[in-house]
Amino acid sequence: MVPRQIGRFFWIILVLTSLVSLAAPLPRLKVSENHRFLVTEDGKPFFWLGDTAWELFHRLTVDESAFYLQNRASKGFTVIQSVALAEFDGLTVPNTDGQLPLIDNDPLRPNEPYFQHVDSVVAKANALGLYIGFLPTWGDKWNKKWGAGPEIFTADNARRYGEWLGRRYRDAGLVWILGGDRPVETDAHRGIIRALAQGLKAGDGGTHLISFHPTGGAGSSEPFHADEWLDFNMRQNGHNPEFTGHYDKTRADYDRAPIKPVLDAEPIYEGHPVSFNAKNFGHSVAADVRRPFYWDLFSGAFGHTYGHHSVWSMHAPGRSPVNSPIMSWREAIDEPGAFQMGIGRRLIESRPFLTRIPDDTILVPSEFPTLVPGAGSRRFCATRDAQGTYAMVYVPVGRPFRVRMDKISGGTARAWWFNPRDGVAVRIGEFTTQGEREFVPPTPGELLDWVLVLDDASQGYPTPGAPFVLFPLSPR
Repeated sequence: MVPRQIGRFFWIILVLTSLVSLAAPLPRLKVSENHRFLVTEDGKPFFWLGDTAWELFHRLTVDESAFYLQNRASKGFTVIQSVALAEFDGLTVPNTDGQLPLIDNDPLRPNEPYFQHVDSVVAKANALGLYIGFLPTWGDKWNKKWGAGPEIFTADNARRYGEWLGRRYRDAGLVWILGGDRPVETDAHRGIIRALAQGLKAGDGGTHLISFHPTGGAGSSEPFHADEWLDFNMRQNGHNPEFTGHYDKTRADYDRAPIKPVLDAEPIYEGHPVSFNAKNFGHSVAADVRRPFYWDLFSGAFGHTYGHHSVWSMHAPGRSPVNSPIMSWREAIDEPGAFQMGIGRRLIESRPFLTRIPDDTILVPSEFPTLVPGAGSRRFCATRDAQGTYAMVYVPVGRPFRVRMDKISGGTARAWWFNPRDGVAVRIGEFTTQGEREFVPPTPGELLDWVLVLDDASQGYPTPGAPFVLFPLSPR
């Protein structure tokens, strides 16, 4: 079944499932007991599969928003990241209803018709089983490092604006995301962010999780890791398709104390100028967004955010382009990478979720470690269940490699090749869990990725990515 057929199949399931669940609110999210993952209020694992739709509230009509959200729900996304006070002249250019978010750019005078539009988009997303990763403001409204500005926030009005937002969306399915791609350089910047967090908690009674979206190449841990309001760390590992120096930073945050969940909330977008340099490197493709998905997850991330360069800005004909988008948002929402994020989610959810740990020691380094585990775009990564009932190795290139079979519990390991491009799993065979064993990917010598899945055969796990773990489209 090709990716577009897969998408239509899940859309049918979405419609049937959502009919039964529209009336019930989405469950609250919380940090798991081991502080590594997010779970629902009744303890069920929650896979954050996000999409960056930063301009959703600002640039789309209600009908366009519904079309976009239905598309994302059908592909298995669970979180939509969007901004109330948008980056692109969000204070001075009206939304599609002709409304600005604030009266006289005063955070203490929100414009009710504008936020009624936001209400309707949030409600539609929640009805489809989607949480909103809700940014109260983009960063240039508190730190005009670049962007349109103007700076309108102080610690006092940020706290009061946050309290108003918290009260308004107390019962919505969302996660608060502070920041907005701007550096935190001064005590005044830190004070504004902390005051906004304080206000949100006062307004919603602490019912929603809070994180912080950092600037490129950085993480929320750098300015705020020890802050109690920061429930989990976000990274922006950046618009580069190489592991080394970028996606290896996810593991660094995973290893921090105190323990907090970590997520890459902005890796390289599909269709983005690679390293912001299209002239020399061209535009990214689906393979470039698949690699960070597995690198991040296998390095300890609890979920992942995808993005397309034409979607985050909701680019359309007649709109000023930003960094050379190559198509409209309506075309971009069906690019291959978006389908393949859902395929990866199903793989992860087909095995025990809350006991998964990063463990590259599964891999046996070659005589030349630059081959295995490798570097750059050819970096292998591994993860496993803490009890060893399964392991997975991300294989970015068709190169022979060896694994330590004793990392798998039980006497026999069942091995599979999982294709991250189409979700098809092929059983290789069963092997003893002793010593080392070499595996050769199905496409030797090619820059095509695979996932090796090793199961303790006695566990009886299903085929990797098996259909019975289809997306809980409404996580009730």
